[in-house]
Amino acid sequence: MSQISYKDAGVDIDAGNSFVENIKPLVKATQIPGVIGGIGSFAGAFELPKGFSEPVMLAATDGVGTKLKLAIDSGIHNTVGIDLVAMCVNDLLCNFGTPSFFLDYYATGKLDVNIATNVVAGIAEGCKQAECALIGGETAEMPGMYSEDDYDLAGFAVGVAEKSEMDRVSMVKAGQKLIALPSSGLHSNGFSLARKVLFEKMNLDFNEDFNGKPLIETLLEPTKIYVKTFKKLKNEIVALAHITGGGIVENLPRVLPENMMAEVKKDSIKTLPIFELISEHVDRDEMFRAFNMGVGMVLVVNEENVEKVLAEAEGSYLIGEIKEGERKVEMI
Repeated sequence: MSQISYKDAGVDIDAGNSFVENIKPLVKATQIPGVIGGIGSFAGAFELPKGFSEPVMLAATDGVGTKLKLAIDSGIHNTVGIDLVAMCVNDLLCNFGTPSFFLDYYATGKLDVNIATNVVAGIAEGCKQAECALIGGETAEMPGMYSEDDYDLAGFAVGVAEKSEMDRVSMVKAGQKLIALPSSGLHSNGFSLARKVLFEKMNLDFNEDFNGKPLIETLLEPTKIYVKTFKKLKNEIVALAHITGGGIVENLPRVLPENMMAEVKKDSIKTLPIFELISEHVDRDEMFRAFNMGVGMVLVVNEENVEKVLAEAEGSYLIGEIKEGERKVEMI
């Protein structure tokens, strides 16, 4: 009677081992002080940073959403890893946490070592931009769960904050200014709507010329990582809101006290061309609920610090201010 191997069932252990060897130098390149050991153990280890009076560990997890579908269909796999890191570490910043380390989960129907290596190369690049270490991850080959060409990603970032600095909401007061940090594009939100508009409604293709380059390059532009800006301007920032799914109108209220509102001048927002293209078939209010519209992060800043932040945060600009009123964003 013939015997069936794990490989016959669709799981290639040798391919998995080859993948691990491929990514070892990528992981090593992200190491920072605090990393203990290397990959290959049962858990990653990181020493708690010194210099905190009351250190609090923060954790954030996220994925890349249907942006992955574009990466898979286009065969461009080296940027979505940056998105994965960005979506997690940018959230940590909003609680005044400094990212320390990152872990990833990669699941696929059939492990393609080259594709998986490209994805992890993007994750490693994101970790370098975020000045945190990639200390571990999990690769799952699951035939029957995913098609052979599909893969999914999840990311997990851990950072440390000073306990006394975490409550930013109580510091938000009337008269403080709102400063936008520009996004690099759609980041990692709204792609289900974008894909429906661009490829079903408008019948565009990946190689369509858009502002002098293929449309797919604009769509896959990696999410901007704001860690270095945060570290540089931490003492001048009252609060931060990461503008992800739900846009400014849904995310900015998360840093507002019950008796404060955010007044945002809609015309002051420097909307990127890709959003103008999509808005040809989507109501403007819906655009502001689904997309970041060119704003990746909103900073709440005291008036006396506005000039310094605008000078040192590349591309930043004023979009509004905090006022007394019902806890909401008012687009005027």
